[in-house]
Amino acid sequence: EVQLVEDGGGLVQAGGSLTLSCAASGFTFDDYAIGWFRQAPGKGPEGVACISREDGPAVFLDSAKGRFAIFSDNDMNTVYLQMNNLKPEDTAVYYCGGDHFCPVTRWGRVKYDYRGQGTQVTVSS
Repeated sequence: EVQLVEDGGGLVQAGGSLTLSCAASGFTFDDYAIGWFRQAPGKGPEGVACISREDGPAVFLDSAKGRFAIFSDNDMNTVYLQMNNLKPEDTAVYYCGGDHFCPVTRWGRVKYDYRGQGTQVTVSS
């Protein structure tokens, strides 16, 4: 059974940092990509970042480039999203997703075949 469990969300002041983690199981890690997308209230989902053995790490969200980074442990059992210099507009529920490829680059879509339950990130001004 595929499972993705996020952790690390919370409330932070603007300019602060958070690191989200996604513990993944049930995958054959050599064949899967794991990434993050987010959804703010009243808005559609946005692809944030993704990592795979084939393509390495990538941050897709223009507003996050230079501030966010995605990385994993050696086995890709856990994938992290390091978020620095957070802004109020980063407030959203952040979801970890798993798929055979990073969906943004492969298919031009945000959502993954599998996703976790989400973790709330709130950035106060």
